[in-house]
Parts: sequence; structure tokens; C-alpha cells
Amino acid sequence: MDKNIHKGHRQRVKNRYLAEGLDHFQDHEVLELLLFYCIPMKDTNALAHTLIKEFGSLSGVFDADPKDLCSRGGLTENSAILLSLIPSLSRRYNRGKFKDKPQLNSSSKAGEYAVSLFTGRLYEVFYVICLDSQNRVNHATLLHEGTINEAPVYPRLIVETALRHQANSIMVAHNHPGGSMQPSKADIEVTKRIKVAAEAISIKLLDHIVVAGEGYYSFAENGLL
Repeated sequence: MDKNIHKGHRQRVKNRYLAEGLDHFQDHEVLELLLFYCIPMKDTNALAHTLIKEFGSLSGVFDADPKDLCSRGGLTENSAILLSLIPSLSRRYNRGKFKDKPQLNSSSKAGEYAVSLFTGRLYEVFYVICLDSQNRVNHATLLHEGTINEAPVYPRLIVETALRHQANSIMVAHNHPGGSMQPSKADIEVTKRIKVAAEAISIKLLDHIVVAGEGYYSFAENGLL
């Protein structure tokens, strides 16, 4: 009897998703729906509430180490792997929305592209985006992955990357996991050093994008280049 009740509930949740999408789902309902596909015979609603309480939020669950999801959340390895895939899958999806060699001929396009590079990243990382003469992306290189508050940048490595990918010009981008889009004094200073180093080999620095969540700050748009 209980099995039939749960089966009916699951189908109602699925029908609701098919009718309206996830926009009006609460966080625990999103997690409950995901868990349907790896936990066939258990009340995933109660489990979803437990996981969000334990890890603080839906994103906290997705960002948790699979081992912690097992030991602290009571999940099997199979379920933990599914949930931990979400940030990486989201990043891959966002990057896949851009065609091969997207043309970054405006700050808004550059910002959108940069945001796609950082989806789901918990730590500060630094990208060099190499462009051809038409401002199309030749290559986006993850140059450095730092601690949560620090990503040292070396202009020499940026120049080497630009030369290796035959860049006509470059953009650089990094994220602020803490949430502020405003560049720090260190961000401004390192941008000046990168610009000088690039110009020394006749490569123009077109922009530096700082990403925080779904938002971004463009140095070019704000007159800092």
C-alpha cells in the first residue's frame, strides 16, 4: 500500500515538472525529484529535507564531497555521484550553449561567455581567453586554480599562453566566489601588469571580466583599461 502511495506521489511530482518546469519548485522538491532516479523504493522527500538541513542549501548539497554525502547524508555512492555531477554538468551545459569559436565583440558577450566558464566553481580560478583577429575564441585556458580567496596571476604565463594559441588579442577572467563583482586593488594592479606584458609582444588586452555568480564586472565597460 505504501509503495503505491509513493508511486502516485512521484508521478504527480513528475507531471508537475512537465507542466511548469522547476521555477516554482522549492529546493527540497528539486532534490526530491532528482533522487527519484537513483533511489527507487524510498521516501526521497524526507531525505531531501535531511540533506538540505545537513549541508545548508541545495547548492551546498551539490557542492558537497561525495564521501560526505555518504557519511553525513546517508546516501549510497551511486546517489552521491549523481548529485555531485550537477555543478560540472551545469558548467558543461553553459559552455556548450556557445558555438565553436564564439565571437566576443561586445562586453555583454564577453561577460556571458566568462560566466559560463565559472559555473559551479567553489574556488577562485583564472582564465586566459585567446581571440583571433575577428574576436573569435581560439582557446580558453584555465591558467590557475587557487584557494578560495587567492589566485596568483603571472603575466609571463599569460603571454606564453597567448603565443601558444596564436592570439591576436586576449581577455582574462577570474571569479569571486565570495559574491562581490567589484575588482579589488590587487585585481586592478595585476590587470595593468598583464596589459603591459601583452602589449610588449603586440597583443592587446581587450577586457578583464570578474565573475560573481551569474553577474560580471567588465574592466573595459567601466573604463579601467
